[in-house]
Amino acid sequence: MHASPDSPAENNPHTLIAALGIGQLCAWGSLYYSFPLIAEAMMADLGWSKTDVYGAATIGLVLAGFLAYPVGVAVDKGYGRALMGSASLMAGILLVFWSQVDSLPGFYLLVAGIGAVQAAALYEPAFAVIARRVGAAKARAGITAITLWGGFASTVFIPLVQLLLDHGGWRDALLVLAAINGLVCSIAYFGFIRPEKDAIHFNQPDLKNVQTTDRQEVRAAFRKPVFWLLMLALTAYAGTFTAFTFHMYPLLLENGLSTSNVVWAIATIGPAQVAGRILISIYGSGTSMRRIGSCVVAVFPLVFIVLALRPASMWMVTTMCIVYGASNGIFTIVRGLVVPDMLSRRAYGAINGLLTFPSTLARAFAPVAVALLWSNTMSYGVVVWAIAASATLLALSFWLAAWASRPMSKRVLGDS
Repeated sequence: MHASPDSPAENNPHTLIAALGIGQLCAWGSLYYSFPLIAEAMMADLGWSKTDVYGAATIGLVLAGFLAYPVGVAVDKGYGRALMGSASLMAGILLVFWSQVDSLPGFYLLVAGIGAVQAAALYEPAFAVIARRVGAAKARAGITAITLWGGFASTVFIPLVQLLLDHGGWRDALLVLAAINGLVCSIAYFGFIRPEKDAIHFNQPDLKNVQTTDRQEVRAAFRKPVFWLLMLALTAYAGTFTAFTFHMYPLLLENGLSTSNVVWAIATIGPAQVAGRILISIYGSGTSMRRIGSCVVAVFPLVFIVLALRPASMWMVTTMCIVYGASNGIFTIVRGLVVPDMLSRRAYGAINGLLTFPSTLARAFAPVAVALLWSNTMSYGVVVWAIAASATLLALSFWLAAWASRPMSKRVLGDS
């Protein structure tokens, strides 16, 4: 028996949040966290170099960067369901073709396509869908809940992909990941994103006025120093996060840990992310993102400085992974809410897309830059220090953005 269009189940945003959360868990796990493991297996099987493999990821993420703004605008206009559902189906198809690839040009073409569909499959469009459903000012709880689901992506998929690699090889592993995207993610998005239930309802004449106002809001954001400081902070964060995520597996192996210990240490990041988000949702509900972010960015440089000292103890490495995971989990919520908290409560998708455009480029070039640096030194020692420097830039630029946004924050709190 189907619920009527106006039934509480259809109007309840918690159902949408759960669907988006499941979709994000599977999308991040299959399209992002699986790549380093698949890449290492492909290099061993096909004899390709590290720079060859990571160069393909760079091209895809560059395409995702250019698509971030139009995707955000499209979600603002109510096309989130079509975009996210179609992106999941396309990701599944591309993963199937990837499982059959033998040539480097074909690999580049397929991974570039997968990188591009990430612009419509990962957190940013999901956050924009929630902002449209409940309004940007009320999106905090929904965004936090989605990140709780997504926080388990590495915990679930890194051991899963390793198991698939051990028992069937990288080609069969990709077929399983393709099925997850084509079935789980697409059903979650097509089945539960309902634009007609969004808090924003406009008839055609009103829509024209709203689009004009949104464009004015975007232009106003450009004139605020906090916009550019946040852009720098998010770009540094993206470079730090991606460089470590794509290389943490071989990086930790180089420290002398066994494969099982490395997988275990990495697997702790997911629960730590979720734990950090739960703590913030319980104890930080009345605290601004400006203050939470200012505290958490201080942790990132410390983590990578410790890792740069190359601890050989599994427990020290695991502790750093847990601390990193908790901090990263909290900062994911921060970056999803800096627009309404520190910039504007209108045009969320468009402004967030512009803010994350250079971030996506940083995500694109960080893996191949690290691969080149490793190739020149044949060691991850210099790499970890470079990541620590990027994390320091993140902290400094976010602190400046927080300082620059203080008057804005006071006005927003006074108006709410």
